[in-house]
Amino acid sequence: MARPAGMIGFHSSAHAAPAMDDPRYTAAEFPTNKLLYLTQLADGCGVDTRSWFGGLALNRAQIADPALRVSYRQASLFVHRALTALAAAGVPDAGLRIGREGTIGGFGLLGLAMMTSRTFGEAMLAGIAHHKICGCLLDLAFEPVDGHAVAMVALPLFDDASLLPFFCEELFASSTLIARELVGAELRPLRVELAYPRPEHADGYAQLFGCELRFDAPRCRLLIGREWLAHPLPGYNPLTAKQALALCAQQRTADGGEPHQEIVAAVERLLRGLLRQQPTLTDVARTLNLSERSLRRRLTESGRVFREIHDRVRAERALQLLQAGTLSVAEIGGEVGYSDPREFRRAFKRWTGMAPQEARRAAA
Repeated sequence: MARPAGMIGFHSSAHAAPAMDDPRYTAAEFPTNKLLYLTQLADGCGVDTRSWFGGLALNRAQIADPALRVSYRQASLFVHRALTALAAAGVPDAGLRIGREGTIGGFGLLGLAMMTSRTFGEAMLAGIAHHKICGCLLDLAFEPVDGHAVAMVALPLFDDASLLPFFCEELFASSTLIARELVGAELRPLRVELAYPRPEHADGYAQLFGCELRFDAPRCRLLIGREWLAHPLPGYNPLTAKQALALCAQQRTADGGEPHQEIVAAVERLLRGLLRQQPTLTDVARTLNLSERSLRRRLTESGRVFREIHDRVRAERALQLLQAGTLSVAEIGGEVGYSDPREFRRAFKRWTGMAPQEARRAAA
């Protein structure tokens, strides 16, 4: 697929048929957000999900692990099974249902980066640039349309027509809800274009988007008025935005993907389970059956250092707990390994550029 003139791309591929010999098809690079949302939807609808995991080397507990990455092959098989089972249970609009539940707080560090952006346009570009760390199974790009409109363009990674409606429903619905969360309920897309036939539940699209819908379009695009790009955001904090974007970028490889090298993923997974104990490099190395020197060398080869990984994992966990709103700042500090609340506050400000209470108010 040729890229249209004027498109600012944050993607690495165009249409291609799924093939076992295509390394992109089997690379474990996607977080499991969408898989988890589908199982939660199934729970609410009384649908049994056990058969969805067959032959995928996955189980229900694992897909709730934020450190887990799956391949497109695994994810697409799972989604195929899920959509078939949900449709049989009278739920043909899984993408819209999941997308309507989207909030910026659920985006973690990326949500913080967007909330503290200077304008809605900057927040939109941040979201497009780092979309894959939220488990998106599409490529995204930003495209000026004309003097009055810009578009977010969704590009399938592979020619998988049966999954495109679900992927686009979830993406465009959640994007619209998050945009309204940032700038106000009055935001309406100018038009939504979808490269698939009109589904039977298209009335749900009209209710959610409140704009013109075009099915069987050449591409999948969500168009908004150009004037929204300059809309200032009330949570603007340049230092926090910069630091949050840097933390988001740490979850990406140099070529624009997210898959960590194996050693980095293993360290992150261990840290998430041991934050209260303030694990050291020596502790982690011992658990991984490595010498401290070997672990340090392998992290260096991956372009990472232990403290940076530890700080990002602590920052992510602290932000999750602050957004949940059920624990005090002191209790959250204890959850990420700080017995002294003052030390935690200083560390949190170093990580994010704002105090814990400021982050809680911004999330609220």
